[in-house]
Amino acid sequence: MSPAEEKKSLPLIERWPRASKFALSACAAAVAELVTFPLDLTKTRLQVQGEAAVLCNGAAAGQGVPHHGMLRIAAGIVQEEGWRKLWQGATPAIYRHIVYSGVRMVAYEHLRDSVLGRAQDESFPFWKAVIGGMSAGAIGQFFASPTDLVKVQMQMEGKRKLEGKPLRFRGVHHAFVKILSEGGIRGLWAGWVPNVQRAALVNMGDLTTYDSVKHFLLLNSPLVDNAVTHSVASCCSGLVAAVLGTPADVVKTRIMNQPRDKQGRGLLYQSSMDCLIQTVQGEGFMSLYKGFIPTWMRMAPWSLVFWLTYEQIRRICGVSSF
Repeated sequence: MSPAEEKKSLPLIERWPRASKFALSACAAAVAELVTFPLDLTKTRLQVQGEAAVLCNGAAAGQGVPHHGMLRIAAGIVQEEGWRKLWQGATPAIYRHIVYSGVRMVAYEHLRDSVLGRAQDESFPFWKAVIGGMSAGAIGQFFASPTDLVKVQMQMEGKRKLEGKPLRFRGVHHAFVKILSEGGIRGLWAGWVPNVQRAALVNMGDLTTYDSVKHFLLLNSPLVDNAVTHSVASCCSGLVAAVLGTPADVVKTRIMNQPRDKQGRGLLYQSSMDCLIQTVQGEGFMSLYKGFIPTWMRMAPWSLVFWLTYEQIRRICGVSSF
């Protein structure tokens, strides 16, 4: 049998390992996103609540703004908009994770196994894991930024309707077309800088923590490579990712949700640093952790569902454990 024929006889996963891992991680991410999406919607609403720049520049200046917690916001969405609205923006969110999770997982494994390299005992030094996690997250998020922009803006449509403002989009396709027509290609990447910064921090918490905790437990405890080990590692990764990523997530959400002029330039913030300064000066440092509880409550189960699903899909398909 010739080498070409031998290659064709191999299973698809062995012939196209990176494409297969991309597809597997995208499937696992889609499951995790659907399960935890209502918490993401609640977090987004919390992050724009009491926005100082809006109060200073909008018609609401000088008026009191009601501040609600996570449960009241979630209950309000159900009562005022309907329970289905808890999944408003889920379609672009799934599109985003197909791109984001697929790219970041393939990039991280490539960096770990082929670029940075493991140690002789097959462990992956922590400093290399940090570099790999941040790099993979930044790369994945850059490619997925347009879908994240649409997701954030669609999540705010229900609130705009309640405030008597006209809806901006009729659906996901219309949102992409409208943003592209108003701001051009650059408009689709509005807010990509804080988005990439957030993704780098989140993945330093998620990928780095999961990989490091999992292999630390395998090397230094009686635990084996099973669902228990995956669960412990994923819970740790969700907490660290939430702590590191929430401030950048607040900045990203506000920049993406701000109104824009005909050239696609933001009317409230000039840059992510400007948004950060205005937020801290107008609302205090802890405003950077608005939405932390739903962020953490989402990241913990998201990481749990994603990593358990991903590891099991890899096992079923004959791919080695992550």
